[in-house]
Amino acid sequence: MRQLGIMGATRAKKCFTTKADPAAVRAPDLVKRNFTAERPNALWVADFTYCSTWSGVVYVAFIIDVYSRRLVGWKAARSMTATLVIDALNMAAWARRHTTLDQLICHTDAGSQYTSIAYTERLDDIGAAPSIGTVGDSYDAMAESVMGLYKTELHRNPAALAANGGPWKGLDDLEVATCGWVSWFNEERLHSELGDCTPAEIEALYARTPQAPAA
Repeated sequence: MRQLGIMGATRAKKCFTTKADPAAVRAPDLVKRNFTAERPNALWVADFTYCSTWSGVVYVAFIIDVYSRRLVGWKAARSMTATLVIDALNMAAWARRHTTLDQLICHTDAGSQYTSIAYTERLDDIGAAPSIGTVGDSYDAMAESVMGLYKTELHRNPAALAANGGPWKGLDDLEVATCGWVSWFNEERLHSELGDCTPAEIEALYARTPQAPAA
């Protein structure tokens, strides 16, 4: 890398989006930092981050399938309300509409968006169990890692900004760039934790195994 003049991008975090509601009833922690799964749709993790645009801050929420690291749902919005994370959950449920979500666990931090009645009711609608970690220790979570990759590969790196049409004027431009990044992340990006395979390849391999349930 030094010979080629290549430098790694930094992933420092400057702002925190987790704001817990002290009056909310929290779901139990069903994960206990064991971010592993034996099949798709067994464990999803969710989080959201922020990006700066010319017209102001835009928040982007993601849902990741732990088994394959696939980004199954995402949403960008100008405010970090419960609607933001519910829309990402709706996309994930739609993306997995041909499979069962029985016994699915959806793990998040204790942010007020994820403890809201609207979000927990939507989880119940799709048959998923909520799981919430404790405040302030999400750095060990897979979702936190994906947020870092998103900011580094799309938003913070000047070369990545230029390649993805940035800096962005507002929500619409950022949505287009994020859509392209999500597609690349799922279909082309090699993941060391997956044996240098893509999430799409891991799920395709699982679907070909005799143990895979029929859609």
